[in-house]
Amino acid sequence: MIIIGILGDIGSGKSFISKQFNCPVFCADDEVSKIYKNSKICYKKLKNKLPKYIKSYPINKIELTRAILANKFNLKKIVKIIHPLVRKKMNNFLKKNAKKKLLVLDVPLLIENKLNKKKYILVFVDSKKKQINKRLKKRKNYNKKIIENLRKLQKKISHKKKLSTYIIKNDFKLLTVKKRVKLIKNSILNERNSP
Repeated sequence: MIIIGILGDIGSGKSFISKQFNCPVFCADDEVSKIYKNSKICYKKLKNKLPKYIKSYPINKIELTRAILANKFNLKKIVKIIHPLVRKKMNNFLKKNAKKKLLVLDVPLLIENKLNKKKYILVFVDSKKKQINKRLKKRKNYNKKIIENLRKLQKKISHKKKLSTYIIKNDFKLLTVKKRVKLIKNSILNERNSP
């Protein structure tokens, strides 16, 4: 089983690139949304740590936003609760797909939370800052301050780039991206299959 970890800035198109590999993808952001919607345990823990802000179940994104904006330490509290739940889901995903040839991990804090293993192949999504900001502004719950706070949790982009075996330019054009992913995918598969 080959595991690919996708790295890149917030809004660089990691999820979009992940899907182009045409194999099972573990998307941490999707899992976090499910946890907020379905996990009573997570709700109780968050309510306990942030009683002033977390009041409704399923967990309300607006309440979370208020908590993060009110105090920069609140984001760390949220991450501390959410992260073990995401890790558990990721491990289940890896077990469930153990027989698959190729898997992709789309996990924003893969490096920061020490979720990557030596054998993982890291692919860095390189996008222009201007395009990233344009895309972020189109997001439904866009909040500049939240994005800045999230970026502070992450290691420098240059560091992630250095750690990566492959760098893929993302110009957000489907055909060119598909071609670039195909080249990387073939290169990874050939490398693993060569004696």
